[in-house]
Amino acid sequence: MTSKLVAYHRVSTAKQGSSGLGLEAQQAAIAGCAARAGAIVIASFTEVESGKNNARPELQKALHQAKATGATLVIAKLDRLSRNAAFLLTLRDSGVRFLAADMPAADNLTVGIMALVAQQEREAISKRTKEALQAAKARGTKLGNPNGAAALLRAGKGNAAGVEAVKAKAQDHAEMLRPVVEAFRAQGRVSLGALAEALNGGGYETPRGGTWHKTSVKNLLDRLAA
Repeated sequence: MTSKLVAYHRVSTAKQGSSGLGLEAQQAAIAGCAARAGAIVIASFTEVESGKNNARPELQKALHQAKATGATLVIAKLDRLSRNAAFLLTLRDSGVRFLAADMPAADNLTVGIMALVAQQEREAISKRTKEALQAAKARGTKLGNPNGAAALLRAGKGNAAGVEAVKAKAQDHAEMLRPVVEAFRAQGRVSLGALAEALNGGGYETPRGGTWHKTSVKNLLDRLAA
């Protein structure tokens, strides 16, 4: 009897969902996984939201479908979701069998460990941000700006503490993407345009949750080289 799969994809924006950017790569990975396993995909669910958002209604639907039909949940890229502890814990505790095209050996133990690492990483980033703000406050820097840290960075002036916090977050994000960038370069994708296309195709986000362009890739490379 042919085994059944329920596919789950995630894209960060509605534009990615409608254009297929990122989604097509996930669909192709899942199709390849199904072919290797001799299985059929009986249902497919696509989540359109930010990775920071723990509310995942499409994931709940996918898990319910898998339970109701005895199917296995299949995900294109578990490493794409490895920084979201809420997602990983939901997957681990669901009782549903799952496959990850990029990590075929992953199991509940693997997912549990990844969830702990994701939570620890998030707490570490939060701690570093708070420490940077406290240090700036101790130096007499006035905290707070109604225009937000992003506007301060664009203007190149204003709240130094806010700028420091944004830079620290961007640096942490760059370090998380270091092995990804190195892998793409090893494949011969060395130009800014090629890297932007590869990052977008893989569903990776910029520090602000957007899509990659040549300028944002250059900023990423500059941070990694610093």
